[in-house]
Amino acid sequence: MNPEHPNGLHHVTAICGSAQRNLDFYAGLLGLRLVKRTINFDDPGTYHLYYGDGTGRPGTILTFFPWAHAARGRRGAGEVSVTAFSVPAASLGWWADRLAAAKVPATRGDGSFGDGATLRFADPDGMMLELVADDAAPAGEAWPGSPVPGVHALRGFQRVYATVAQGEGTSRLLTEVLGFSLHGEEGNVARFVAAASEGQAGRFIDLTIEPLDRPGSSGAGTVHHIAWRTPDDAMQVALRERLLGLGYQVSPVMERNYFRSIYFREPGGVLFEVATDGPGFADDEPQESLGQDLKLPPWLEGKRAQIEAALPALRMPS
Repeated sequence: MNPEHPNGLHHVTAICGSAQRNLDFYAGLLGLRLVKRTINFDDPGTYHLYYGDGTGRPGTILTFFPWAHAARGRRGAGEVSVTAFSVPAASLGWWADRLAAAKVPATRGDGSFGDGATLRFADPDGMMLELVADDAAPAGEAWPGSPVPGVHALRGFQRVYATVAQGEGTSRLLTEVLGFSLHGEEGNVARFVAAASEGQAGRFIDLTIEPLDRPGSSGAGTVHHIAWRTPDDAMQVALRERLLGLGYQVSPVMERNYFRSIYFREPGGVLFEVATDGPGFADDEPQESLGQDLKLPPWLEGKRAQIEAALPALRMPS
């Protein structure tokens, strides 16, 4: 294995409408911790909300750009269509009851590639989510303030589903450049597993080949990008140089305060990011108070008053 190979998911970033509705659903219903309340560095008048486990470990982080008036997006080729979390097998029935009580329709499934049973449902903006019964998943760090008991808590990502019209280029990128291995194939779906990811959250990407599928369109309820994790800056730079040498258009390294990032589109059209594990979400506030206050990057602190005035007030779910 080359040292620059990513070793699983770092985070998934999506688009939503109402920030408060999003917070109520992910923190209030699903019990994730709001680990960072900040802004979109490229659009400072918009929140960037980060949810995760109790400490905000890579592999548990789901983030959102809330644009209140965003039109609904459309799932299709070139997008991640479903984001799946692991839960203990004995908790799947508990989750079915919790979703039903909240009037969130959910569909049971038998799983694939030897996985346990699943529950699939949509968030308020139509983003598709799945809970996968997986006792082998790492337990993660419980959040004591969660409305979900720790025994039933989401354990981090199990996989993402990506839809592409042609799979050859994406498969070659995953295996020959990013170090993934082909885990198996079922019909038009191929599962790939990240290098050196045993015992970690977010090991898998399921690639669905849909030659006739029309391209997806970005909007509320769609995934903006997925981020793969790399341990440090040196490995990120090495991977960037390799991608550039292969003809990929890769962004410069971008400072995101809690990690550093590079971005590029894979051949099927999905926007990939590679993010460093550090410095982490406790870099600018204590672990025990993550997500309570609005955090801004140093270069925007001078505009705090204007930024706060433009953002809607948020209240934590009771």
